[in-house]
Amino acid sequence: MDALDVARWQFGVTTVYHFLFVPLTIGLSVLVAILQTLWHRTGDERYLKLTKFYGKLFLINFAMGVVTGIVQEFQFGMNWSDYSRFVGDIFGAPLAIEALVAFFLESTFIGLWIFGWDRLPKRAHLASIWVAAIGTNLSAYFILAANSFMQNPVGYRVNPDTGRAELTDFVAVLTNKVALITFPHTLAGSFLVAGSLIVAVGLWHVIRNRDSADTGAYRFATKFGSWVVLVSSALVLFTGDIQGKIMTEVQPMKMAAAEGLYTTESPASFSVLTVGSLDGSREVFAIKIPYLLSYLGTGDPNGTVHGIDDLQAQYASQYGAGSYTPIIPVTYWSFRFMITFGMAAAAIALLVLWSQRKGRTPTSRWLLRAGLVMPVLPLLANSFGWIFTEMGRQPWIVFGEMLTRNGVSRSVSLTEVLTSFTAFTLIYATLAVIEFKLLVRYARAGVPDLTPAPVDDTTDDAERPLAFAY
Repeated sequence: MDALDVARWQFGVTTVYHFLFVPLTIGLSVLVAILQTLWHRTGDERYLKLTKFYGKLFLINFAMGVVTGIVQEFQFGMNWSDYSRFVGDIFGAPLAIEALVAFFLESTFIGLWIFGWDRLPKRAHLASIWVAAIGTNLSAYFILAANSFMQNPVGYRVNPDTGRAELTDFVAVLTNKVALITFPHTLAGSFLVAGSLIVAVGLWHVIRNRDSADTGAYRFATKFGSWVVLVSSALVLFTGDIQGKIMTEVQPMKMAAAEGLYTTESPASFSVLTVGSLDGSREVFAIKIPYLLSYLGTGDPNGTVHGIDDLQAQYASQYGAGSYTPIIPVTYWSFRFMITFGMAAAAIALLVLWSQRKGRTPTSRWLLRAGLVMPVLPLLANSFGWIFTEMGRQPWIVFGEMLTRNGVSRSVSLTEVLTSFTAFTLIYATLAVIEFKLLVRYARAGVPDLTPAPVDDTTDDAERPLAFAY
C-alpha cells in the first residue's frame, strides 16, 4: 500500500458518504416546494403540515450535505494537487459558478424560507423554496459538468509549455454530451431517493398511528411518494438507456467492463450472470440474452460492442504500455447492484399503492418492514452507480489525458494520508450517527400541530406596557 492507494480510498469513501445526502437534498427540495404549492393553491391544511414536516427533514439533510461537500473539495488540493494543477483551469470554472451562483441561491433563499413563514407574503415565501430548489438543481448541474469533463474531455487544449489543460470553450464543457444525460439521470435517481423517504415515513405513521387525526395527510404522503418513485424509476431507465449508448461511444472500455465482455461481438449478448476467473481476466461461465447488449450500447440489435481484450490492445498501442482495464468484478457487480436496488424500490412503491387501493388502510407488518428499508435501496443504487462510473473510468483520472497515478500529490506521505483518512472516517461516522438520530427523531414525531396554543393572559391592564394598554 502506498499514498496513492490510501488517497483513492479516502476520496472514494468521502464521495460515497457525501452522496448519501446529495440525492435526498435535490429531490426533497422540489417535492417540499410542490407540497407547499398544493397548500398555497388549495388552502388544505394537510399540505401545510406535510410541507413543514418533510421540510424539516430536508433542512437536516441539507446541512449535513454542505459540511461533507466542503471537505470533499479540500481533497483536490490536499491529496490530488498534480491533478488540480493539470485540470484546474477547466475544473475550477464550473465549480466556481456552482459556489457563487447556485450555492448562493440555495443558502440565501433557504434562509428566507426558514425564517419567513410569518414574515413574508405567502407568494414570496413560496417563491423562496422554489428558488432554493432551482439553486440546488443548478448546483448539481455544474458539479456534474466538471465530472463529465473527466469522463469525456471537451473544450480544452493541453499547453505543451506548461503541461496543463487550458479551457478553450466553456460552452462545450457545459454542453458536454455526458453532462447533458448524466444530469437528468442523476435527478431521476434523486427523486427516487426522496420519494422513497416520503413513502417510508408516511407508511410508518399510517400503520402505527392509524387512528391519528393526521392519517389523511400520511395516506396522501405515501401515495404521493409512491408515484414519485414509480415515475422517477421510469425516468432512470429511460435516461440510463441513453447514457449507456453515450458511454459506449466515449468510453467503450467502461461498457465492456460493465458486461464482462472480453471479445468484440456483433451482435453482442447482455450478461445476466457471468462468472469470471479470480483475477477477472477471462470469462468462465455466463448466462446471456442475445442481441440485448448491442441494442443497449448502440441502438442496433446487430451493433458492434468492443471487448476488453481488443480495447486493451488498442489503448496500449495508443497510450503506451500498461493496463487500461478497470477492476472487472467491481464494475460488473456495481452496475447490476445499481439496477437491482433501484427496481426493488419501485416494486415496494407498487405494493404500497396496491395496499391502499379503494381507500383501504394497509396493516401488514411485512409491508411496514419493506417500507422502512425502502429509502436505503435507492441510496445503495445511487452509490453503486457512482462507484461504477468512477471505477469504470480507471486507470484514468481524466480519460485519455491523465492517469490516476499521475494526479496524486507527490509531496504527501503515506502517513499523512492515512492520518487524514482515519480522522475523516471517524468524523463522518459520528456525523452519520447524528444525522440518522435526527432524521428518526423528527420522522417519528410526525406532522406538526398547527392549532394555536391558548394564551393564559392574567396580566392586569395597569401592568401592561403603554403600547398595549389601549
